Formats: sequence, C-alpha cells, structure tokens
Amino acid sequence: MKRDLSLLGGNEFDIVIIGGGIYGVNAAWDAALRGLSVALIEKNDFGAATSSNSLKIIHGGLRYLQHADFKRMRQSIVERRTLMRIAPHLVHPLRCVMPTYGHGLKGKEVMAVALMINDIVGFDRNAHLEPHKHLPRGHVISKEACIEMIPGVEQSGLTGGALWYDCQVSNSERLLMSVLRSAVQAGAVAANYVEMADFVKKGNRVTGVRAKDTLTGETFEIGAKLVINNAGPWTNSVMSHLNGDAPREKVKLSAAMNLVVRKKLFDDIAVGVYSKSNFNDEDAVLNKGSRLLFITPWNEYSLIGTTHVHYEGEPGNFKIKESDILEFLQEVNEAYPAAELTREDVVFHYGGLLPIDSVNQKTGDVKLRKSYQIIDHERTSGLKGLLSVVSVKYTTARDVAQKTIDHAIQKLGRQRIPSVTGNTPVFGGAIACLGDFLASAKKEAAAGLDSDSIEHLVQNYGSEYAGVAKYADERPEWRQPIGDSKVLQAEVVHAVREEMALKLADVVRRRTTLGSGAYPGDEAVQACARLMADELGWDQARIGREIEETKAIYATEN
Repeated sequence: MKRDLSLLGGNEFDIVIIGGGIYGVNAAWDAALRGLSVALIEKNDFGAATSSNSLKIIHGGLRYLQHADFKRMRQSIVERRTLMRIAPHLVHPLRCVMPTYGHGLKGKEVMAVALMINDIVGFDRNAHLEPHKHLPRGHVISKEACIEMIPGVEQSGLTGGALWYDCQVSNSERLLMSVLRSAVQAGAVAANYVEMADFVKKGNRVTGVRAKDTLTGETFEIGAKLVINNAGPWTNSVMSHLNGDAPREKVKLSAAMNLVVRKKLFDDIAVGVYSKSNFNDEDAVLNKGSRLLFITPWNEYSLIGTTHVHYEGEPGNFKIKESDILEFLQEVNEAYPAAELTREDVVFHYGGLLPIDSVNQKTGDVKLRKSYQIIDHERTSGLKGLLSVVSVKYTTARDVAQKTIDHAIQKLGRQRIPSVTGNTPVFGGAIACLGDFLASAKKEAAAGLDSDSIEHLVQNYGSEYAGVAKYADERPEWRQPIGDSKVLQAEVVHAVREEMALKLADVVRRRTTLGSGAYPGDEAVQACARLMADELGWDQARIGREIEETKAIYATEN
C-alpha cells in the first residue's frame, strides 16, 4: 500500500470519499469490492481522530433495550458476529457484568428479562463461528457471586448481578488498517495527509474535490461522479464549502473521553458500575436515572469510560484538559471506591467527538444521536453528486458503509450489485481456526522468530503476519523488540514500506502497539524514530520534531 498522489490528481473516479476513519475505510472497501473506482483521502493519518477513541468493545446493543429499539439491537448483534468472522484475530468474546440493586429498573428481575430478550433477539449470534468464538447466554447471578467478581462493589441494596457476553477488539487501530488494506487490495486509491480544500462544482452538481497535500502544500483536483463526505466530526467543516447549498442545521457534537489506567482492576471481565451523578435519558422507555461507567481489561491496562459533554468549538481544536481527567477520576472513584485511582494511575486518555441530538440546558447532559444518517444533498438542497454520512458508533461502521454504497450505486444509475463485505475476511482475517493457525505459525517459526514474537504478530496481523516477518529476514537485528515492548523493529519498517506511515506518531500510535496504551518511553520512541529516519531520509532536526510531536500527544492542557 503506497501513497502515490499521481494516481489521484487529474483522474476521475466513480466515488471520492472524504475521511479515513472507520466509516470512510469501510465505505471504500465496500465500493471497491463492488467494482467501483474509488479514491479515499484523509487530512491527517487514517483513524487518527474519533476512530481512535474507543473502549475497544464491539457490543451487541444490550443498552438499546431501555429504548425498546430492537432494530438497532439486531443490527449491532449481526455486526458483532460479522466482525468475529471476518477479523477473527482481532475480535474476541468478552464477559461483562453489572451489579443489580433492589427490585426496580436496576433490579435482578428486570435484568433477567432483559438478558432473556437479548438472547432471543440474538438467536443466531453464534452462527458460522468457530466454537471458541461462541457467546453463551446471559443470566443473573447471586449477590455472593457478584461480590466475588466485583470486590468492593457497593453492597447497600445489592441483590446480585447481570452477566452477559459481548466482544472486544484487541487492537482497533489494526482493524481499521486491515479494512483499509482490504480496500486498496480491491482497487481503491488511498492517501493520508491529503485535505479536502474545496468542492469542484459545475452548475448544481459536485464533480470532484480540490485537494491539498498537507505535507508539501501542493494542490490538485480529483474528479468524481459522486463524492461521499465521511469526515466524522469535520462533516460540518466539509459542508461549509457548499456555501448556499449547505444544510441549515449543523451536526451537533459532544466531546467523549476514555481513560487508560495502569491498574488492571479486573482480569478477564468488563464491569459496569453506576455513576453517582444523576442522568436523565429523555428517550428511554426504562430510565435508570444514572450513567453506567465501564471498566474494561485491555492488555496490562484498564480502559474506563465514557464521558460525554457538549462541544461547540472547531474539531481541530479539541483537547482533553487536565481538569477533565480529574473530574472523571473523581466520578469513577465515587462509583467504585475500591478502584482507588489517582492521577498517577492514568497513563493515557482517548478523546473524540460524537454527534448528538440535543443538550439539556438545565443539567448539561447530552442526548447522543442514536442512529446514523445518510444525507442526500440533491434531496435537501438540489445539489447533485454529494452524500454526507453522520456516523454514530464503531461497531456498525461496516453495515452503514454497505447502506451508503447501496445508495451511491442508485445515485450513479448503476445496476445493483450486492455487498460482500459481510462475508469477506479483512486483510489478515483469512483464518478458519485461530488456535490451529497460531500453532502452525509457531511451528513454522518464520524468519527464525521466537514463539512469543510469532504470537504477537499473528494477534495483530493475522494471516498476513509473514508479510511483517519477512523484514526480519532482511536484517537480523530487526527481529529484536523495541525497548521492553513486544513490537519488533521489523514492524516499524513494514509500517513505512507497506502501510503509508509518514510520521513517527503514525507508527507509535496506530501501526503498532508501541504507544497505543501509554507513552512507551524516550528510549523506545527514539529507537523507532531512528528506524523511520533510515527509511525516510530524516535528518536530526526532523527526528527531533517528530519526537516532540509524538510526546505532545500524551500531554494534557491545564
């Protein structure tokens, strides 16, 4: 996968997609597999913004029961199963539990019914999955069992707990990259650090975009029969270039945050605890009156989330502040005092912007947008050749992309071609049985790598792990890990040569697991920078700038 802007400038594509987050890359993959010519541009790096803000949970929509929204619940269950099937090395079952209190909406009886309905709606949740991917039925547990699973849980009024199963994506950045590589393999042309500067219009039709290479300042035009605005939080910014044709109502946003803490509070189970703050969900049929905070085990860390507050600024100016972290820590410690978290326990924070419907002016609570939206600008303003997508959650990105391309094909006047992404493994996902594949890979010991290194590569690159391991054959020292991490030097070289990594942060944060959970330390970052410098011809000044930019990602504002 190479960044070649000559393939973009001056050419006309069936579809040009603006935005390389999880929704954009899925749309590119779906369209390319249906035989459409596709260009995808991203103003920063792929998945660098909201797509990186995640609790790593691929959930089946149990929470939608309180809205009696069985349609969305069903969609989530189907997509959860699909992701386990097409990305088996990255998406795995996750056991979840939450305490029950009293005999009302937070009680054991209500949750028993909810879990039963969840299993009925998800009757086929295990269809066509290998046995170790199967999700058991949910059930309620005793008070004693709940205390054992959640030591220190508040016991006043505690009646037991609700236990169910969802999934965790072990590396959401690699999943996005796998989808992107699938799109390029199918014929899509993709480029990061290319900004949509303006629309090209002819009369009442969008005929392409004027693009800018943010690394060089060069501008060029990309022709399109249809443009899809998949810019996420930048959707309004993109539509502002339409001038009089822009929708009057802008997409409202909330700032969301998740914390990464060095304490692994629970080993193999995600735990929901009730916040002490009041929260009123106006749309809920069953309103529990408080927010559920989730504590999820992930590698050697715990992920905790999610906060949501109204955001009115420019998306590019969004920053997590020190006060945001401290306030959320207090809320978590009040909800689960046994955590005893301090500021020193927080090693990183994920932040992103999500669409909302409204803000409660009295409480400040935001009402998150619950459904995606595909805006056909021909219908709203008479402007042909443009669709905009308002995206809502990571889990259903593939399904929304499928629906978007269905609509695009209709707009293009093409014969309907069914989507195949739901049954096509992502790049690296061609694995029938993960356990057998891993055992075979260890036995082969590609490039003389040890068993731990092979396991690390398979967990992150799946069936394409040998494409990384081959670089360890090129130079023996590239078999060595960077610092005390599991990341091999070969992965850095692979990221530059095969995955369009152009900046140090691309490798540290998104192509590898080197700094996905916490700042890996100066020594590791410098080693990574030196490897990239050898590949990209950086001088010492450039190396210094890249290191400082990368370190700044892990800082907060006062």
